[in-house]
Amino acid sequence: MSTFKDKNVLITGGASGIGKIMGRIALEKGCKNLIIWDINEANISATISELSNYKNIKGYKVDVSDENEVNTIQKQVKADVGVVDILINNAGIVVGKLFSDHSTNDIKKTMNINAIAPMIVTLPFLQDMLAQKSGHICNVSSSAGLITTPRMAVYNSSKWAVYGWSDSLRIEMQENKTGVHVTTICPYYINTGMFDGVNCSVIPILKPERVAKKIIRAIEKNKITKAMPWTVHFVRLCQALLTTRAFDFIVGKCLGIYKAMDNFIGRK
Repeated sequence: MSTFKDKNVLITGGASGIGKIMGRIALEKGCKNLIIWDINEANISATISELSNYKNIKGYKVDVSDENEVNTIQKQVKADVGVVDILINNAGIVVGKLFSDHSTNDIKKTMNINAIAPMIVTLPFLQDMLAQKSGHICNVSSSAGLITTPRMAVYNSSKWAVYGWSDSLRIEMQENKTGVHVTTICPYYINTGMFDGVNCSVIPILKPERVAKKIIRAIEKNKITKAMPWTVHFVRLCQALLTTRAFDFIVGKCLGIYKAMDNFIGRK
């Protein structure tokens, strides 16, 4: 039986990209209710309409970086469907340009949505999971949370923060025998529109459907960390074994990863 069977599943950023695909898969696996949180109300309506064969979907317009809004809607979700069993922190943004070209608003918005929001979203839902002694929290970080790249300085910082917080939370839950599990996801660039313009011939951009399926499977298998593709692990091994200059040469010059964001456009 799937981990998702008869469970309440909440996905932030659930009305587009891999969030929407994961929601569909959760429904296919028999979740009790799918709860979509997204900033885009039109996308929420379109997603619910697209998945109209399923009647157990609820959508809420939420700015996940707004603590008051998060706490208010969390209480509404609990009143509507009960305790959330599986929380997937998937919402995120990217500003792909040199750090010197960032505004302070670019910095604050990226850090608030990518790094702080997963924490303030998780906190109220975690209390219910602890009370029922079961639950699963899945945090979507990035390969950019493991490997630094040019034109992504603030994005890198936000995803490093998510990775560090998520794995620390996992250990806390594990050491205290809470029954709550935590999985951290570290994918490479995904072809959802968010990274339009990215180009790296050595490591091709990932397909959304495949990524979504792997994330759901990682939750089902209670994986600690899931990096995609497997070559991310090779790059981390190189970090450990090589000098920084040698690593820069291999990853930057040979693999071309440092040039991947040069023609970045992103989602408009």
